[in-house]
Amino acid sequence: MTIKIINRSKHDLPTYETIASAGMDLRANLDEPVVLSPLGRAIIKTGLFIELPIGYEAQVRPRSGLAAKKGITVLNSPGTVDADYRGEIGVILVNISNEAYTINDGERIAQLVIAKHERAEWIVAEELTETTRGAGGFGSTGVK
Repeated sequence: MTIKIINRSKHDLPTYETIASAGMDLRANLDEPVVLSPLGRAIIKTGLFIELPIGYEAQVRPRSGLAAKKGITVLNSPGTVDADYRGEIGVILVNISNEAYTINDGERIAQLVIAKHERAEWIVAEELTETTRGAGGFGSTGVK
């Protein structure tokens, strides 16, 4: 699959780090560092603009190392870039740690996964098929 991309950042295009990687790292494209205070959030621009084919989305996901080591994660995870969006990709980062964190230009801040999706067509009904689980949710299938 090929995807059109405009790179207005100071950095190389995102790439897959290994042959089996699902995501590509997104880098911060900043003129000056951004400090995220504890529980602070910011939209960090990437300088990237993409044109996805209809039927695909780009999912913006946290980087596990940044989340585990520093408490920095993607607030609306996963963020969705729709096929008809043509603006700059931004990443909503949040600091869920107790310490301020500085985001620097070029830092790997999130990963981008390209995914195919389906479109649903609703069928209005009065009843749904019964299952063993039924309406049980929020941990109802776990060990008790």
